Amino acid sequence: MDIGGLVPSFGGLFWTVLAFVVALSIIVAVHEFGHYIAARWSGIHAEVFSIGFGPRLMAFTDRRGTRWQLAALPLGGYVRFLGDGDAASVTAAGAPPMDAQTRRATMQGAPLWARAVTVAAGPAANFLLSALVFAGAIMAAGVATEAPVVGSLRPLPYAVQEVRPGDRILAVGGIATPDGAGLAAAVERLSPTETVDYRVMRDGAEREVAGPFPFPPVADSVQPVSAAHDAGLLPGDVVLAVDGVPIHAFSELRARVGESGGRTLVLSVWRDGATVEITLTPRRVDLPLPEGGFETRWLIGLSGGLFFEPETRTPGPFEALQRGVEQTVHVAGTSLSALWHMVTGAISACNLRGPIGIAETSGAAASQGLASFIWFVAVLSTAVGLLNLFPVPVLDGGHLVFQAWEAVTGRPPGDRALRILMGIGLTLLLGLMAFALTNDLFCP
Repeated sequence: MDIGGLVPSFGGLFWTVLAFVVALSIIVAVHEFGHYIAARWSGIHAEVFSIGFGPRLMAFTDRRGTRWQLAALPLGGYVRFLGDGDAASVTAAGAPPMDAQTRRATMQGAPLWARAVTVAAGPAANFLLSALVFAGAIMAAGVATEAPVVGSLRPLPYAVQEVRPGDRILAVGGIATPDGAGLAAAVERLSPTETVDYRVMRDGAEREVAGPFPFPPVADSVQPVSAAHDAGLLPGDVVLAVDGVPIHAFSELRARVGESGGRTLVLSVWRDGATVEITLTPRRVDLPLPEGGFETRWLIGLSGGLFFEPETRTPGPFEALQRGVEQTVHVAGTSLSALWHMVTGAISACNLRGPIGIAETSGAAASQGLASFIWFVAVLSTAVGLLNLFPVPVLDGGHLVFQAWEAVTGRPPGDRALRILMGIGLTLLLGLMAFALTNDLFCP
């Protein structure tokens, strides 16, 4: 990794750090609020709710006696419950004796069910945040109607464009397109050409019109921290040629990149009526497959799209929430699959990124607009919730393992064993963080 490229200017560094701090603070606040609200509902008293560590910058105490504070180091947070000796809810050494009512309000003195619910509520809050954000984004963007109807046309540099908004596409190149899936299947059978014949339904009558290839080499989106993003490609850019050879379909661009073997490419790009030359080098990426597993390919970080924006409908809240939950499950499943493939050596361990990589991605997502940044926060929230469920002492998953042990044996682990296990867990966590930071510094 080129550290000099990470910090092109003080302004760029400032916005990258700010985006990272904002993203992390939102995720931490939601995670800790999950712990707090579950504890409150189950009769456990929270003494401190802190965003950040170290010296307090500002604080207030509510009527329940909980101090809400913002601390100087915004790299995490915690809820400290009554009787805790530290932020990990370990019993304070030498704590004075408590009466039964006071002890019931501590984490250690609460019933097992209350402690388990309180611990699990943190990751659950992260998953809930992700699902709600994904659902909101889906409602805002809408979902494509089943029939392939043109909503609006993209600005493209092609002379022939006879398709109009409102047209329902009945066939492409003589291949019927009864729905969106049929359109995608038809495109797979077409040879890339600059102009394609369409049969459309317009004003109640069928017409034969001409238009560009259905999936032209247009950038529908640019992945943060990718070769395309770093080279300055923008959503809406149209790639006209690769190394001087004209292309008409996104599949041609994908093929040229895949065949490059990492060789630097020169793209002729149309943008707002002008043509610019952009040089970039594809990167090896471990890409998740729909059926599971990963495929290593050369990519530049562009996603393609149709030459038009499909007509959309606004899903209802229940449908949107269902899709949001499905997206959250997909992100979690892909993350677990990636981790397993890294452990087994099937894909590069460089896929694991640390704080610098996350900060860089935060800044890149923020630079693409609020919608991109909010989506990134939802993805990161899922990852944080998942990480906290790992059965490692210090993390929430480790606490749940201890509580499962207590449920089976009828007694919690001893204080000495608990402290040893916490030390081991902290060592493992710090080792993982150091490894991820090393990846940030030395992986391409």
